Amino acid sequence: MWSEFKKFAMRGNVVDMAVGIIIGAAFGSIVKSLVADVIMPPIGLILGNVDFSSLFVVLKEGATAGPYLSLEAATKAGAVVIAYGAFINTVISFLIVAWCVFLLVRGMNRLQGKDKEAPPAAPTSKECPYCLSQVPLKATKCAFCTSDLPD
Repeated sequence: MWSEFKKFAMRGNVVDMAVGIIIGAAFGSIVKSLVADVIMPPIGLILGNVDFSSLFVVLKEGATAGPYLSLEAATKAGAVVIAYGAFINTVISFLIVAWCVFLLVRGMNRLQGKDKEAPPAAPTSKECPYCLSQVPLKATKCAFCTSDLPD
């Protein structure tokens, strides 16, 4: 059983997947910083000094009554909140990661020559000139009208 597990764990795809997960986690932290520290501040400035990470809606007051000046103050008071600003940041992070993965896969496909369209397949049938039915290309007689087919 141990040798079977060792054989499974050392297969190429498992090791590649492990490396991909580790690189993906590191890439995720870079993207999170890119969104929070580089992309969102200018967008917030354009929209009137809005910090998306601090946008929230209070559903239920906490032990200390509101209004709460920040998301941290609301959660510290025990208020039930919907932190939709954090959700917006997460969606933007996802879109950036998805775009980068798309560009990576697109680049790999170009390097491997997979982006070219395959040539159209050779025809496997022809049309009977008498009944207009599709018959195999090598047929000498139509299966539908029994006419002799020209070569």
